[in-house]
Parts: sequence; structure tokens; C-alpha cells
Amino acid sequence: MTIAVDFDGTIVKHRYPEIGPEIPFAIETLRKLQEEGHKLIMWSVREGELLDEAVEWCRERGLEFYAVNRDYPEEESDKNNHFSRKLKVGIFIDDRNLGGLPDWGTIYQMIHNNLTYEDLLEHYEHEDERAQKKVKPSVWKRIIGR
Repeated sequence: MTIAVDFDGTIVKHRYPEIGPEIPFAIETLRKLQEEGHKLIMWSVREGELLDEAVEWCRERGLEFYAVNRDYPEEESDKNNHFSRKLKVGIFIDDRNLGGLPDWGTIYQMIHNNLTYEDLLEHYEHEDERAQKKVKPSVWKRIIGR
């Protein structure tokens, strides 16, 4: 699958135009997804030198993107020096998602197991129900003092 990944607020904390500290497990998770055969595209509002700095920051940490702000490395820009602004990807990972950015462990589970966010929520609801059934009512009474 081809995955578009934002940089500021997704891989690193927002400090634009500076590069903020890495969000825990971002680079590690993205490298793991690459190892599993996914193509990663950096999709950022950064341009020019600021974009080059972000790409190099990732490269220094062992993360090399398939393409940067384009669908594929050889994509030609139009006469106004713009690339297609509509990427052809399966997933966008971006802190501006409705509901915000899940933690990188959740992101990995969703992609690796081909789960929607609703699938994941349902899984956790069932897990909570199973955990509650394992505790005997007498234990609950002792915990809450009744």
C-alpha cells in the first residue's frame, strides 16, 4: 500500500519552521511499515530548504521516502512548477485527521491488520467486556467497599 505521511505534528512535534522533537515511535513504526513492503510518501506543506531539512532529518534516522510531495519520484511538475495536489494513496497519516492523530502503536495495528478505526474501537470494547467478566462480583464489592 502507498501511504502519505505528514511531517510536522505527525513525525515530529509542531515547531515549524524548526524541526521539533520526534513523536515517540514515529520513525521506528514507519521503518517497520517499509520493511513490510509499504511505500511511504512524505506529504508536507514544507517547501524548498525547509523541506530538504525535513527529508534529511528522516534520512539520518534511517527513513527514506519513496517520494516527497508527489505521487512517485519521477513525477514531472507542471509549467507553474507544481505537482499534483491529489495523491493517489491508500492512507494519509496526518495530525489534522478528524479526531487527531492516534498513537503510533495504534497506527501500526490499523495498517498491519488492515483495520478501520471503528474495527479497532470495537475490538477494545469487546476486550473491556471480557476483562470485566473475569472479575468475580465479590471482588468488585471489596474494591468499591459495598
